[in-house]
Amino acid sequence: MSHAQLEELLLQTAQLPWREKSLKGVHEKMLFRDEATGASIALIKFEKGVGIPQPHSHASNQSMYCISGKYEYTSTGVTLVAGSFYCNPKGNVHGPTFAHEETIVVEIYDGPHYPQKPSWYTDERDAH
Repeated sequence: MSHAQLEELLLQTAQLPWREKSLKGVHEKMLFRDEATGASIALIKFEKGVGIPQPHSHASNQSMYCISGKYEYTSTGVTLVAGSFYCNPKGNVHGPTFAHEETIVVEIYDGPHYPQKPSWYTDERDAH
């Protein structure tokens, strides 16, 4: 059985442009993506007052580390601030969310993001 050759990856994230997602006020810097599994690591920025509008679940385990800001899951009151680590298991419903101030998180998925594209995104890239 052969394994794909892995290579080291070094990105200077400050030099990468933010890509605005199709939900206004949400931006992404994709740092790593495994096309075979859907696993990914990205920086996500939520502008103040923005969030995910509906309860939802993910098709894989989701982990987030908050670099800066204040980001709340409004149905439960779970709130990420700088230094918070959050893990949401595959299939668990969470959200909606709200950014009380501009928030930046590192978001890690160990597989595909959503079972299907959520209604708040019009661009298929935003759901993966």
